[in-house]
Amino acid sequence: MINLMEGDCLERMKEIPDGSINLTVTSPPYDNLRSYNGNNIKWGKKAWQAIINELYRVTVKSGVVVWIVGDATIKGSETGTSFEQALWAKDCGFNLHDTMIWHKKAKFPHHENSRRYKPQFEYMFIFTKGMINNYNPIYDVPNASAGKEMTIKCKIKSAENGVKNGRVKNLVIKSHRMRDNVWEQSQEGIKGHPAPFPEKLAQDHITSWSKEGDTVLDPLMGSGTTGVACVNTNRKFIGIELDSNYFGIAGNRISQALKGAR
Repeated sequence: MINLMEGDCLERMKEIPDGSINLTVTSPPYDNLRSYNGNNIKWGKKAWQAIINELYRVTVKSGVVVWIVGDATIKGSETGTSFEQALWAKDCGFNLHDTMIWHKKAKFPHHENSRRYKPQFEYMFIFTKGMINNYNPIYDVPNASAGKEMTIKCKIKSAENGVKNGRVKNLVIKSHRMRDNVWEQSQEGIKGHPAPFPEKLAQDHITSWSKEGDTVLDPLMGSGTTGVACVNTNRKFIGIELDSNYFGIAGNRISQALKGAR
């Protein structure tokens, strides 16, 4: 099921029933104005507070929200709005399950006279509604000692002797270990959209925090990257976008993904 909604996400989210979304993967704008085909729509505290509050309403118990965000720099100071958003999510009832980092490996030039190091990351806050159920960690980091045998200390429980110290021998080290919470993904360019996040980034979050057949939401859909990743991972998708141009780009990209999945 793919459901694309054009319009203000706060209005369109009212059509989504309580507790019906398993996972949200979205990236809100930075602190400044967001331009919709020449029409500046004020993006600020009132907007993101209302959206996070609505996300809590529509998220299932044990569901997850992935909130990918960075801070603007104004008059030489980062705004810190990303932290305000994370704390507001906790006020709404979410748990701050993890604070992850997207290392973007950005290619844009850095000017030495900026007096700061080149920015290379965004936060990926993982909010959960209660205790998380779906967790499918990604094992893709090569182990330097792959194939070697090892012995580990452990507790051994038996009916006769209770719990005692023991050892497990001849365990073979696997080829890959679980990745950390800093994900390195190159930023991608989508014609007609200024700030898309990588499709693989969305796909990795979707496979980590949901299962096939789950419903995934992106209330700030942009160019439709989350929707494309849902098609490729067999998830249902609801996407909302106010800008008609971005809405068209997202629809075309998702349609192409659906054709390729048949």
